[in-house]
Amino acid sequence: MTSRNVTRADLAQAVVEAVGLPRHEAVALSEQVLAEICDTLERGENVKLSGFGNFTVRNKGERTGRNPKTGVEVPIEPRRVVTFTPSHKLKDRVNGHPTET
Repeated sequence: MTSRNVTRADLAQAVVEAVGLPRHEAVALSEQVLAEICDTLERGENVKLSGFGNFTVRNKGERTGRNPKTGVEVPIEPRRVVTFTPSHKLKDRVNGHPTET
């Protein structure tokens, strides 16, 4: 099994084939969906896509890290991180189990 990445262009092409939109409209639609997801996460809100999964924003506090080469302790600044939790339907599909649609 070879590994391949799906690009934005691949997503737009899938929309062209599935819906029949002109390519430029499919690209714009794909970009708009991704931009809305990014904007929502940037505002600190969660994104829930039924049957796919949840993107959540978590706040991580400041902590002390260590440089593995030198052993010197370094403070790691507080930050926000995005996590993804797949839905049970997505997990089942990835593992080859039949799903209900």
